[in-house]
Amino acid sequence: MQQGKRLASLEMELAAAKHKGFVGKYTPETNGTHSGKKPLIVIGIMSSFGRKNYRDAVRKSWLPTGSMLKKLEEEKGIVVRFVVGRSANRGDTFDREIDDENRSTKDFLILDDHIESDEELPKKTKSFFANAAETFNAAFYAKVNDDIYINVDTLSAMLETHWDRPRVYIGCMKSGEVFSDLTHKWYESDWWKFGDGKSYFRHASGEMFVISRAIAQFISINKSALRTYAHDDVSVGSWMIGLAVNHVNEAKLCCSSWPSGLIRNG
Repeated sequence: MQQGKRLASLEMELAAAKHKGFVGKYTPETNGTHSGKKPLIVIGIMSSFGRKNYRDAVRKSWLPTGSMLKKLEEEKGIVVRFVVGRSANRGDTFDREIDDENRSTKDFLILDDHIESDEELPKKTKSFFANAAETFNAAFYAKVNDDIYINVDTLSAMLETHWDRPRVYIGCMKSGEVFSDLTHKWYESDWWKFGDGKSYFRHASGEMFVISRAIAQFISINKSALRTYAHDDVSVGSWMIGLAVNHVNEAKLCCSSWPSGLIRNG
């Protein structure tokens, strides 16, 4: 009887710790919100209408298809999805093409609450993390561009070094100039908020970055109140500033680190 009570108490403590993001190590336990095993990481590949060639290039290089995609999820705990929003004209040719492709490949996460637009990538990234946290009970979540290739084995090994940090923000950390010229490609409408130096705070480069579950849950809960800026990487970095988060400058997530790193430009 006492042993049963002790076991129940330990299970409750473990559940509470996991809810707060204090996950000790990856175990292929059943995920309560998604059928199958609990993922190590959910990778969202930001794609959009008219970029099927990019998606096919990813599928031919590092992302397996069919039964091998399922094997990647079940054996390595790595879930990968192309992330696409909906057309402003719901149900039009763009939407139907994505739906048809997804029926064939089954490798999309379609954001029904997001209107697809190049100018709205920061909001799309926020929607991805929120939806992914609600759908998959993973240890980590990553955003990556659809012209980036990933070494999944190196990624898994890298993540193993961060189990003891429950709230981590991992990426190739950088800062950069804030452009106030309205005609500039990277114009920042809120440029005045960044001071006279017009320089962004340190943040993970947008090619690929990783956050732990506790942070993804925070984004999901507070998504309506989180401000976005001109760039998705700057936006996510701004949310991290006020949180007790471990910023990890991971050289392997810099494209310049290839082939010893884990990502490269396609």
